[in-house]
Amino acid sequence: MGRQFLSFNMWVSYLGLWYMRCLNEHIARLANAEDGCTGRFWEGRFKSQALLDEAAVLACMAYVDLNPIRAGMAETPETSEYTSLFERIQSSNTDSRSPEKPNDADIRHSPSHLLPFSGNEQPNAPDFALPFDFLDYLSLVDWTGRAVREDKRGAIPEDLAPILLRLGVEPENWLDSVCQFESRYRRVMGPVRKLRELAEITGIRWFHGISRCLQFYRPSPV
Repeated sequence: MGRQFLSFNMWVSYLGLWYMRCLNEHIARLANAEDGCTGRFWEGRFKSQALLDEAAVLACMAYVDLNPIRAGMAETPETSEYTSLFERIQSSNTDSRSPEKPNDADIRHSPSHLLPFSGNEQPNAPDFALPFDFLDYLSLVDWTGRAVREDKRGAIPEDLAPILLRLGVEPENWLDSVCQFESRYRRVMGPVRKLRELAEITGIRWFHGISRCLQFYRPSPV
């Protein structure tokens, strides 16, 4: 089952690259025709990484949700419009004022078009739910955003460590991986064991970023 998942994951990544290439080319042609010019319209090619475990998903989510802060378009995650984190916060604030469900519409609620967070206390959560609590994720992204905005490496606060430790992530390397996600992991991110399985399935001998994966993940206990 694991090998099938890895193969499917990489297939989806390649499909995403093909789709975005077609979409980008169409938009670029329309824009060039409107402006009466030729040449490149986009700054760079679209990139797609295969995310092989929950920790990789967490790092990618934080990287995307913090894009407006890195670009200087927002000061805090809750003001970073056009991100899924912003939508979750807005949805939660709206639902908390709804008289129909004043108790269960808490901050873990997700808009219908976004995957829900299962939380740490819900063993019967659906398979497609994100396997951590949204409050933990919000705190982690908020801290990371402050570190990014202040241009400091800082240190992971003790109250944020559990979510990283549960997912087998080295807290000391979290900030570097999130801030440099695309350059550190160009095609795939995950535990080295899964990278080797994927390499065997796809016939690719080497993935860029494998040394970073070794640093990002905590060593497995012997």
